[in-house]
Amino acid sequence: MFRFFYDLIVIILMPLILVRLFMRGYKAPAYRRRISERFGFYRFPKYFKPEITTIWVHAVSVGEVFAAQPLIRELEKLYPHYQIFITTMTPTGSDQVQRLFGEHVFHSYVPYDSSLMLSRFIRRLDPKLLIIMETELWPNLISVSGGMGVKILLANARLSEKSATGYSKFRSVTKRVLEQIDIIGAQSEYDSERLIKLGAEPEKITVTGNLKYHVNISIEDKSNRSLFNELKASARPIVIAASTRDGEEEKLLVTIKAVLRKFPKVLFIVVPRHPERFDKVFSDLKKSRVICARRSSIANLGDNVQVLIGDSLGEMNSYYAVSHIAFVGGSLVNTGCHNVLEPAAMSLPILVGPSQYNFAQICERLEKAGGLLTVRDEGELAEKIINLLENKSKRMKMGSIAKEEILANQKALPMLVKMIEDALFTD
Repeated sequence: MFRFFYDLIVIILMPLILVRLFMRGYKAPAYRRRISERFGFYRFPKYFKPEITTIWVHAVSVGEVFAAQPLIRELEKLYPHYQIFITTMTPTGSDQVQRLFGEHVFHSYVPYDSSLMLSRFIRRLDPKLLIIMETELWPNLISVSGGMGVKILLANARLSEKSATGYSKFRSVTKRVLEQIDIIGAQSEYDSERLIKLGAEPEKITVTGNLKYHVNISIEDKSNRSLFNELKASARPIVIAASTRDGEEEKLLVTIKAVLRKFPKVLFIVVPRHPERFDKVFSDLKKSRVICARRSSIANLGDNVQVLIGDSLGEMNSYYAVSHIAFVGGSLVNTGCHNVLEPAAMSLPILVGPSQYNFAQICERLEKAGGLLTVRDEGELAEKIINLLENKSKRMKMGSIAKEEILANQKALPMLVKMIEDALFTD
């Protein structure tokens, strides 16, 4: 009965969903493309073979695709004759799949959570295993998949206190959904406990740790692009503000101006989280009378440039590789912080604001070890950056500790691979 009414609500809301999709398309035109896929009409290429075993990985957006990367790479090695099909919900997630895997995997947007749309899609896909990254608890996605005999693994599962409170308002529904999942790999004991309270069966849960610790720690800037070569050879101190969110650049401007008064040669690299905000961030910073340039518009950087806007995709590792200090965005505004593990893997000292709920345990561990500092506001952020610029040994020590913390927590991948093996070969 629940699924009948849920399906009915999805159908009733569909006009509003489409309006929202087109509204988002004004800022990010990619939302208006490939709309048929969101209704389950994916055009399977000729080289997709229904008779070959298919592993389906659902990763909602960029962060989840990034987290899934080491797992997918390992599956490609272990099961070279299987097909890997990745679904995402956002265009940036789709772009990330293309950048990381190219033609090695199949990709589509996941259909809306309607049993009719999903049934059509899953019947043609015919996967043996569905791996859902983190916490995408869509009732029909899970019910329809399980009903068609697909094994379901909730991998790298995390559930913040805030999300758990939200799900608890629909506990009976959440319990029913969790009961249909075959295996759960939780990031931490906290996540495991919250999932059990919501109705997950304890015997199905294993605490694996966080797959995001399996970042590529031997990253090198392989681009022969002159800008990065120039920055790497430069004597200028470089501070990166990565994955900044709406409202955060305004706060960062206070930090930037305070640091430049003390260290006028410092270069700030500001990389907004969403591509549709590149133009606005550049315009706003330029109006504030700091000297700005855009990565997309220059090949070489003059000494007078104070802020470089990282308006390019797929170059975050290159930005980190030339930086000396990293501030991770989404933390001075209440959006829960973004990935602190990428700069940690590059041996950078890390600064974050108080909003950390997306990476709460990781930030806590890094801070306790000494590789990360939490700042209360933009004023304290400026103070900490100045302190680190004045103290190279402290900077180097924090970066070294951060990288050691990465190496010490890489257990999730082998545990999840074993869980996948059991799911694929055990009835």
